[in-house]
Amino acid sequence: MSSHNKKRSRVLIVDDHPAVREALTLRIGRQSDLEVCGEAADVSEALNLLAATEPDVAVVDISLKTGCGIDLIKRIREHNDTVRILVWSTHSESLYAERALSAGALGYVNKDQATDKIVEGIRRVLEGEVYLSEAMVQTMLKHNVGRRREGVNRLPIDTLADRELEVFRLIGQGVKTAEIASRLHLSVKTIETYRDRIRTKLDLSDGAALARYATNWMQENE
Repeated sequence: MSSHNKKRSRVLIVDDHPAVREALTLRIGRQSDLEVCGEAADVSEALNLLAATEPDVAVVDISLKTGCGIDLIKRIREHNDTVRILVWSTHSESLYAERALSAGALGYVNKDQATDKIVEGIRRVLEGEVYLSEAMVQTMLKHNVGRRREGVNRLPIDTLADRELEVFRLIGQGVKTAEIASRLHLSVKTIETYRDRIRTKLDLSDGAALARYATNWMQENE
């Protein structure tokens, strides 16, 4: 089959910013081997399109209109074990890349990198390869060595589970408990439980201390 007639790989874009989706769609559309088969802003839209369009790869942001990209990756894996997943996000690779790969993604690209990196990343994960920056590869290797040395130098934030980290991040953005519950499709009581767990793990005295810690952390890491 000639390269002109070769079937394009289908890409599903999941991002809560319409302008970002449009720009990425245009970028992918210029590639002879790729095409966008759908766009979604949140978890439910993404899962519906996953079933309807049968993409070869899903490009997923960490922050979505409702829900969380890490949760979406896990749910995609539950529904479809063949689609490749690449994270494209503004959030720190050092914080989220390992979590994304543990959830089932094959790669992580930060949005501050050149746009050709996302296309390169899509092609690499389509081939079944892991795609990370060289700096992140070195970080993960150091972490793995550290774990074999009885968990040396583990940061407090690393003790948080994925959902706890998402709640913590939203607290740091100044989002109130009721709104966090709405965004994550959980009850207020459940969010309050997560807040208590986070305070315990981070050894914080009360809700005000948690808010200050989360806000300062966001300013340093996001």
